[in-house]
Amino acid sequence: MINSTRVSFFTLGAYFDTGLFKYFLFIIVMLLYILIVCANVLLIVVICVNRSLHEPMYLFLCSLFVNELYGSTGLFPFLLLQILSDIHTVSVPFCFLQILSVYTYASIQFTNLAVMSYDRYLAICCPLQYNTRMTHNKVAMLITVTWLYPFLAILILIFLTAPLQLCGNIIYKVYCDNYSIVKLACSDTTVNNVYGIFYSFATVFLVFLILYTYMRILKVCFSGSKRTRQKAVSTCTPHLASLLNFSCGCFFEIVQNRFDMKHVPNMLSIFLSLYWLTCQPLFNPVMYGLNFTKIRITCTSVIFGKM
Repeated sequence: MINSTRVSFFTLGAYFDTGLFKYFLFIIVMLLYILIVCANVLLIVVICVNRSLHEPMYLFLCSLFVNELYGSTGLFPFLLLQILSDIHTVSVPFCFLQILSVYTYASIQFTNLAVMSYDRYLAICCPLQYNTRMTHNKVAMLITVTWLYPFLAILILIFLTAPLQLCGNIIYKVYCDNYSIVKLACSDTTVNNVYGIFYSFATVFLVFLILYTYMRILKVCFSGSKRTRQKAVSTCTPHLASLLNFSCGCFFEIVQNRFDMKHVPNMLSIFLSLYWLTCQPLFNPVMYGLNFTKIRITCTSVIFGKM
């Protein structure tokens, strides 16, 4: 019979001794975190203080930028501490807290992108009905659902994982990961696996729903005037780029979790596992800030004090 025990901490086994190079890594990661915080805070402030940006599209973008701050804060301070530390352990409660933060960030990201695609569908395909269908109350409801659903879904995931009897306490990641803990379990994980599959299918369905929505948008645009096509491309391109970038990052993470990646160099494995958590919070502000004229002009005014 396999021995199981209640663990009080987890060891993060993906870290390795980098010597003095760890200080260089620390500076790089810290600068990346500062850049992410500054970029997202700037865009949140710009949208909040400029009344001309109090439109559904920009309010959904504001929700997206708040989520970037939330997800980054759930990872970067912890990552910075672990880079400098010689002992890479984390208490069980904090580990589950980080899982809640990281997983809800990812889920909110997809849900927010789905809401944004619905908003663009109404604006481009049903322009005459847009103001009556996308009211302030509906915007508030959609943003609430965008944040509430992921928290409920991930809390269920954690409540299913927390009671498991474990045969070890080593997680081969640089941050806490739910699936890695489930793989350590000696007790039955059927319910965890079924719920995980259901949640994964729900996320995949959401991605395909977003893609289908944009296919409908493009179909309407290409049957319209040149100006309509240009407007649609300028507003939809950042959304699609954000979706594809984040989906690719999540795909890398799923592949690493589900398949044996021992042949992959350690540094590459760490980069792939962090890609979806580090690149997206920086990618979105740059993409939306550069592509949306109103945001770009207002950002310039805020930075140079012309507001």
